[in-house]
Amino acid sequence: MRFKTYFLLLFTFSISKWTYGAAPSLVIGIDADMSAVAVDGGVAIRRGVELAVEEINAQGGVLNRPLRIVAKDHRGNPARGVYNLKQYSEMPDLLAVVGGVHTPVILSEIDTIHEENLLMLVPWAAGTPIVDNGHSPNNVFRVSVRDSEAAIVLVNYAKQRSLKRVALVLERTGWGRSNLKSLSAAVDTQGLTISSVHWINWQQEDFSKDIKAIKDEGVDAIILVTNVPEGAVVLNAMAEHGMNTTPVISHWGIASGAFVSRLNNPIEDFDIAVLQTFHFDQQKNDRAKKLLAAYKAKYGVDNTLSIKAVTGLAHAYDLTHLVARAANEAGTTDVDMLREKLEAMAPFDGAVKHYSPPFTKERHDALWSNDYFMTKFNNKGQLVTTDDR
Repeated sequence: MRFKTYFLLLFTFSISKWTYGAAPSLVIGIDADMSAVAVDGGVAIRRGVELAVEEINAQGGVLNRPLRIVAKDHRGNPARGVYNLKQYSEMPDLLAVVGGVHTPVILSEIDTIHEENLLMLVPWAAGTPIVDNGHSPNNVFRVSVRDSEAAIVLVNYAKQRSLKRVALVLERTGWGRSNLKSLSAAVDTQGLTISSVHWINWQQEDFSKDIKAIKDEGVDAIILVTNVPEGAVVLNAMAEHGMNTTPVISHWGIASGAFVSRLNNPIEDFDIAVLQTFHFDQQKNDRAKKLLAAYKAKYGVDNTLSIKAVTGLAHAYDLTHLVARAANEAGTTDVDMLREKLEAMAPFDGAVKHYSPPFTKERHDALWSNDYFMTKFNNKGQLVTTDDR
């Protein structure tokens, strides 16, 4: 009897071991800034993937295999991003890579993505050429802002406020150049005038000369396209020159980190509007409610407004669910098959919106100008919808 019991236990253990051993986990890679200027964005993206992965695994995983996350920190460095992708390409169980905040990093990775035939999911970086990259087939899919569409919203907002002459302040990168092209096209259709264009370098610490020139022009507003450190340098220079009440219409780069803490003046001294695509006070659908409840339970957050870089959270969450659905429908993790499934996917209810459909063969961007809106900072430095300020 003792021998039979031992044999039964051994047989059960062997079956269990065979079942899980035959189904190694599939990898979702994250290639983002986890420690430098866009750390809030990187953390939000990771948390969005984490929450989606927990839901997917609770429902049986992908192709009856659990998902696991392998995150790599590119620190905003393009060369490190390319290195990370080459490491991912050597993982036999890789499903897809989720990118980060920085457009210049992903632009530097485009050739590697296609040479290694990796599936790249973009939950933040907004540069138009990231998706319009000239590769066919195209392995990049984005749930995020697209600069050519963002320009329409930024310029329309200026027009709604009767602001006619604007100065552009752009970071001197591929992202800044992408926005110069888009904003120049957008103002032509709305009757606005770009009075001047000013460039700011990464890690530049003084912008006083440019702000003085902008002040002398007598502009109605500044359209700002920078990340957190450079954005704070611009705003601090504006305050020094008595321009803090001049409206600033900002792309969403300043929402990727601790922007308000870098300002020398209280945030309420400024007139800033920030582009967004997601806010828990804006999106109240069932999936968004589920995401919020899961976030609060896992990360111990009570105040919805205190969730940082919330757009990255929601975009990464939806993208992870979309690629999992594509793999389950395709019955394989083959990148070519996944790409085709993503391009032909049926409508999907996400946290950000109802995607109808999310992508097509010709359209790898899931969000467009009618999905964007402007937000403001409250006196605690939290982004709120304009009606809640």
